[in-house]
Amino acid sequence: MARQYTLHRSTPTVTSGIDYRAALNEEQYAAVSSPPGRALVIAGAGSGKTRTLTYRVAWLLDHGIDAREVLLLTFTNKASREMTERVRELVPHDTSALWAGTFHSIGSRILRRHADDLGFTRSFSILDRDDQKSILNAVIGSLDIDTKQRRFPKADVLASIFSLIENTGASLEEVIASRYDQFYDWIAKIEEVRQGYIKKKQATNSMDFDDLLVLTVRLFEENPDVLDLYQQRFKNVLVDEYQDTNAVQGRMIDLLAGKHNSLMAVGDDAQSIYSWRGADMSLILGFPVRYPGAKVYIIEINYRSVPEILNLSNAAISANTGRFEKDLRSSREAIGTRPALVALPDPSTQAAFVAQRMLELRDEGVPLEEMAVLYRAHFQSLDIQMELTVRGIPFSITSGLRFFEQAHIKDVAAFMRFVVNRRDEVSFLRMVSLLPGLGPVAAAKLWSEWLKSGWAEKEELPPKWSDLFLNFKVPKKSAKHWEQLCFTLDELTPDGEFARPSAMIFSILEGVYKDYLDASFDNAESRRADIEQLSQYGGNFDDILEFLAQLSLMSSTDGQPTGDQSEADEGKVTLSSIHQAKGLEWKVVFLIWLVDGQFPNGRILEADDDELLEEERRLFYVALTRAKDELYLTYPMMNPKSYTGDVICRPSQFLEDFPAELVEEWNVGNEDAWSDDEPF
Repeated sequence: MARQYTLHRSTPTVTSGIDYRAALNEEQYAAVSSPPGRALVIAGAGSGKTRTLTYRVAWLLDHGIDAREVLLLTFTNKASREMTERVRELVPHDTSALWAGTFHSIGSRILRRHADDLGFTRSFSILDRDDQKSILNAVIGSLDIDTKQRRFPKADVLASIFSLIENTGASLEEVIASRYDQFYDWIAKIEEVRQGYIKKKQATNSMDFDDLLVLTVRLFEENPDVLDLYQQRFKNVLVDEYQDTNAVQGRMIDLLAGKHNSLMAVGDDAQSIYSWRGADMSLILGFPVRYPGAKVYIIEINYRSVPEILNLSNAAISANTGRFEKDLRSSREAIGTRPALVALPDPSTQAAFVAQRMLELRDEGVPLEEMAVLYRAHFQSLDIQMELTVRGIPFSITSGLRFFEQAHIKDVAAFMRFVVNRRDEVSFLRMVSLLPGLGPVAAAKLWSEWLKSGWAEKEELPPKWSDLFLNFKVPKKSAKHWEQLCFTLDELTPDGEFARPSAMIFSILEGVYKDYLDASFDNAESRRADIEQLSQYGGNFDDILEFLAQLSLMSSTDGQPTGDQSEADEGKVTLSSIHQAKGLEWKVVFLIWLVDGQFPNGRILEADDDELLEEERRLFYVALTRAKDELYLTYPMMNPKSYTGDVICRPSQFLEDFPAELVEEWNVGNEDAWSDDEPF
């Protein structure tokens, strides 16, 4: 029997010197200084959630906890960076051993160390949505599926279905019945595709984003020794935005916390708005039951909004029954102006009011970037976009492709991903398909030749790619370009070693991709600048595996709530869906289209589901609490664009959830008030 020996780590001789009582309010201090154990912190909107988590980490380090024993789980890379940077600024301790990151990045980090236990190699590729679609299309093509009579779901839809299954623990039948009932007759074939997709991922040594969570949980459940390793290390687990966790993330937290580790989960049940992604609000509401004896701390002092806005927000959310009781209190003085409730004749007049009021506020000294228009669905912004364009008011829309999702960035990444993971069929096909004359059939033949060579299964790199690939048969039209591709691959792995990421990107751009850019895009210069920027980003990495992992994680919105948006451009009004606005704030907020059928959403009203309606109300609450100084609630009384002709709009039922005296009704006036004789 092995001798037991306990290592007693020394208490740090240097502390931060932080006066925690002075730096925090009483509610924050109670949470930050709480003893080891299980704790749930309900941090209301604008109450300093990030500050609380950051100071909790500092408190732990100041009280003898080794940084390596702390795990901080977040939902966005931005939140992780902000918190770790703040901790470094607060404490003199070495925090390099602290693990902080998104659930997906932490899962990826763990799986890189233990992939062999699951039948993968440590150089596995991480699939983004386009990669998933490619594999799914290949699987569909290999199955006997007759789509002539009825439509079979596209790969993108299948990926969403499979993601819901993984993240919620629901069966295929349950997901189809609840969200995709039009495909109910296809269940057997869809299951065939799902099983084929799972096998294909294993065969190509690839994982999708859901696998980074699901396989981490499986690793822990099937390998108690591995789980024990991480439970022994992470004695203190902290979780941000706990209300957004899904079943898999909840299980991952439970496993890491085990029976004895400290766990602090921070979140706000009133801002749980992602059930459509699989978020399970019962995890935060049921925390005290799942962890008997857990302490619940409630932080109610709001540093963002004036009292008039908070009074309205508190009253609005009180209509929900499934929630923790709290009453946000403002740290600011009242300004004497209540939120405005503005009924307009129609959508175009609503847009005109918003635009005119923006110009007035700008003249009063409110910068345009401190104003936002929020809406339930993106299409509701069309009239606003048109009106702002006509009036010359600059605006930005928080939508569109992220930098790492762009096609040319993913093209360049395919070269690097293939040389790292020689079984990555998706990346190989994407890479060779860039060459002229190499269509899907020719590309597939090249892949077959590559597999026959035997190098796909070898751990070591080929001595020279060109010695091997130049013997492959390619169409005459492709021969010259194929030769250049071979020499480019040689540059990526000189002397049988991986070049640095920045050097790889330079070789790809100058070797084969520059000509493709010039021939394929009318904005080639702009795209080239993007790739050069990618090369600069790659300069921060020495390890190609780490670089590719970060590239894949940052290219996806999956598992990351869309509140992780860059701030609006200076001098521009922000137009945003409420989901994308979560976590952001502005001095002035216009919340538009507050009519039944638009907000709350019509499908939810038809479903007559109390839980879904309460989530819609939480979404309404999130919108209200984005405003710091002024809030305008607007709705059209008539919608002339309905297919059935002019339709009278019923004001949103959410407007009935609070006393009328909490808002100030505005009477915009009659048609004459909007004449061209009086400029706005």
